[in-house]
Amino acid sequence: MIGYMSVKDAAARWDISERQVQILCVNGRIKGATRFAKVWAIPVDAEKPTRTVPVKPGPKPKKVEG
Repeated sequence: MIGYMSVKDAAARWDISERQVQILCVNGRIKGATRFAKVWAIPVDAEKPTRTVPVKPGPKPKKVEG
């Protein structure tokens, strides 16, 4: 399909997993993404969605004395 890319192509372009692209499509986070039967068609000019929830900080490193 001209003008569209697959989930696999989007995952490679955005450096995320294919499953994460599918989740973004299901949640309506990718503008113009359309589902044909069991295949997602993502517009070639679609931008990678940004995070809406900030990342939680990890544990603080322990101080080493001595």
